[in-house]
This record gives sequence, C-alpha cells and structure tokens, in this order.
Amino acid sequence: MEASEGWRRRTIDGGHGGWAWACSRTVGDRERARERKKKRHLLLASAASTLPTATASAAAAAPSFSEIPGSGGVKALELREGSGEVPADGDQVAIHYYGRLAAKQGWRFDSTYDHKDETGDPMPFVFTVGAGKVIPGIEAAVKSMRVGGLRRVIIPPSQGYQNTSQEPIPPNFFDRQRLFTTIFNPTRLANGEGSTLGTLIFDIELISIRQHS
Repeated sequence: MEASEGWRRRTIDGGHGGWAWACSRTVGDRERARERKKKRHLLLASAASTLPTATASAAAAAPSFSEIPGSGGVKALELREGSGEVPADGDQVAIHYYGRLAAKQGWRFDSTYDHKDETGDPMPFVFTVGAGKVIPGIEAAVKSMRVGGLRRVIIPPSQGYQNTSQEPIPPNFFDRQRLFTTIFNPTRLANGEGSTLGTLIFDIELISIRQHS
C-alpha cells in the first residue's frame, strides 16, 4: 500500500492527478470487493465448522456435514441421533430450534427456547409436514429425522425464505425486520449478493410426531 500511495503522489505531481486518482479508486474498489467476498466465504466456512480436533486421527473421525438427498442443497450435521419414528407428509411435528443468519455473522434471529408458555416452559414450534407453510429447508431436514434427534442444518437461499409469510416467523418485531430487510435487501440483491444473503443455519430438535389419521 505504501508503494501504491507513493506512485499516486508522484503521478499527481506530474500533472495527471485526475487520472491517477480514478485508477487508484478503481483498484481500491476491486480490493474491497475481493475482501468482502473473502469475508463471506470465511463466514460460511465458520458456520459449517465442527468441533475443533487436536490430532489428525481425531480430525479424520470428526463428523461432517452431508447433503440431504432431494433437499435442494440443504446440508446436515448430526449432533444426536434420534431413536423414534420418522415423520411423513400430513403428520404434525413439534420441534425446537435455534435460527441463525449467516450474512449477519451467525446472528441468532429466533429460538423456540425463548418462547415461553404460562408456566415458563419453552414452547416448541408445531407444523404439518407437507403443508407448504414452512421454509423448504426445515421440512427437508425434519422429514429425514427421528424423534429425539438433533441436527444442525445449513439452508441455502433457494430453500430458505422466499417471502415474509413463510414460517417460522420471529415473533419479535425488530428481529423480524432485521431478518427480512437483510434477506430481501434490493440493493444487495441487485449487486449479485443473493447467493449469500439468505443462507440460514438451524439447530433442530425433533420433539414429537402426531401421525396423520
């Protein structure tokens, strides 16, 4: 950077200040764009990271994310295997979750553990599988889980929020506003950032299934 600054000063002194300043800004803009892209890649990589390991053998044995077949790119990491039944279309399921937004450094925009009933117990999120009311990435994750299971999923924008009426919707107004103004930011979408704005990370625990009769 010092050499670049020196070149710019010498050129300005030589009578070509306007052209040198324009070139300097163009180079700077490209550098900033590369830096933003690098930060996004690091952010997504950190979201997908697993527990740190101390040895090569431990690293080889560490669990990793794998794509759920037919999910449109949803990746899952099993944190705890369930032993109960697997839901089917038409079943009503209850889940607990932590929802985070990759574009905001993993900001947690919602958690069912913060939703309390009148006794102070956390209230699970309940929905009907296959009804199309929740974002596709959550449905894909839950449909391949067993009751009692816990998994972390990375949901690409195409399987996340496509509009502001899809569930789960954060009950807090400010969290909801921040979430949707980030995902549907028209300026950033026009700049081609849509491939990262809506990436979600969910920790999902399947609590129970009420089978469709």
